[in-house]
Amino acid sequence: MQSPNTRRIVAAGTIGNVLEWYDFAIYGYFAAIIGRVFFPAESPTAQVLAAFSIFAVGYLMRPLGGIVVGHIADRLGRRAALTFSVMAMAVPTFLVGVLPGYEVLGVAAPVVLTLLRVIQGLSVGGEATTAFVFLVERAGPGRRGALGALASCGANLGMLSGSAAGALLAAAMPAAMLDAWGWRIPFVLGLLVGVAGYFLRRHIAETPPAATGRHGLPLIETLRDHGALVVRLAGFACFNAIGFYLVFLYAVSWLQTVDGIAPARALGFNTASMLLLLPLMFGMGWLSDRIGRKKLLLAATAAGFVGALPLFWLMHHPQPAMILLGEAGFVLILATVLGIMPATMVEATPQGIRCTAISLGHNIAFGIMGGLTPLAAAWLIDRTAMDLSPAYMMMAAAAISFASILTFRESYRDA
Repeated sequence: MQSPNTRRIVAAGTIGNVLEWYDFAIYGYFAAIIGRVFFPAESPTAQVLAAFSIFAVGYLMRPLGGIVVGHIADRLGRRAALTFSVMAMAVPTFLVGVLPGYEVLGVAAPVVLTLLRVIQGLSVGGEATTAFVFLVERAGPGRRGALGALASCGANLGMLSGSAAGALLAAAMPAAMLDAWGWRIPFVLGLLVGVAGYFLRRHIAETPPAATGRHGLPLIETLRDHGALVVRLAGFACFNAIGFYLVFLYAVSWLQTVDGIAPARALGFNTASMLLLLPLMFGMGWLSDRIGRKKLLLAATAAGFVGALPLFWLMHHPQPAMILLGEAGFVLILATVLGIMPATMVEATPQGIRCTAISLGHNIAFGIMGGLTPLAAAWLIDRTAMDLSPAYMMMAAAAISFASILTFRESYRDA
C-alpha cells in the first residue's frame, strides 16, 4: 500500500466514485434552488419534485451505462473505459454549473438539464463497477479485499465532500447570493476533480483487453452464457443497495418525520455514520483477505435480517445515544458487505465478460432496487401506519442476499 505505484492505482481507481457521489450530494443539497432556477414558477413543491424527477432519470440510465462502459472495458481495456467514464461525468457536472436557467432559455433549460443528467447516468452506470474491477485485478492475492474496499470508500468520500461543500457555502453566503449564483460553484469545481481523474487514468499502464480473440458483444455473451451469474450478482448486491439507501439517505427524512428530529441534527447523525463507515469498510475488506469472504458475508446478512427491527427500534427514539447506537449497528453490518463485495464479485466472474456482467448485476440492484427504496419506504409507512415498516424491506433484502451468497464459493485464496 505504500509504494508510489500502488497509491497512483488506488487514486485512479477511486477518483471516479468520489466525483459521482460528490455530484449526487451537491445536486440533492441544492435541489430546491435547482428547481427554482430551471423550472417555471409554479409551486415550490412542484419545482423540487421536477428537480428530483430529472435526478431519477440519471438512475434509470445506469443499466444502459453499465452495458456501454462494460463493453468498452471488456473489449478495449479497463483504462479506456475509466478514462471515458470520468470525463463523461465531469463535463456534464461542470455544464450544470454554467447552464442558464428558465428565465434565459425557457423550456430549453430543463430539457438541456435532463440531457446532462442522462449523460451522467450513462457514465455512472459503468464507473463504479469498472473501477473496482480495475483495482481488484491489479491487487493480486492477499490484497484484493482491501483494494476493492477502497473503491467503495471513494463513494463515501464523494458524498461527504459534496455535503461539506454545500454546507460550507450555505454557511458562508447570504441566502440571496446562494440562490443567485453561489450554488453553481460546487458544480464548476467538479470539473477539476474530473480533469485530475483523466490525467491520473491516462498515465497508468493499460491492461491488455480482457476479451482478446473474442468477437461480438459482451452483453450477448453475458446473457447467453452467464445469465444465472448476473441474477446471483444482483441478488448479492440487493442488501447493499436497499440497506445503503435506507440507512444513509431515507433515514435522514425518517428521523425528522417519525422522531421529530431537527434537520441539522438528522444530517449530523448521518455524517457521523458515514465517517464511521469508511474505516470499517476498509477493515472488513482487509479482514476478508485474512480469514475469507463468504463467512463474513453470511454473518453480516444474517445480522441484517435479525437486527433490522431492533436497530430501527433503537433509532425510533428521541435520545441521541440510542439513535447513534442503532445507526452504528447498521453501519457495522453494511460496512462488512460493502467492503467485501467488490473482491467477491470480481473473483466470481470470468475475465472476458467481467465488467459487463458485474455492471448488469450491480446496476439492477443499485439503479433500480436502490433507487426506488426511499419511495417504497415512504409508501410502506403510509400504507401500514407502522413507523418501523422499512425494517421489513431490509429483512427481505438480507434474505435475498444471504441466499445468493450461499451460491458463491470461497475465493480469497485464489491466485
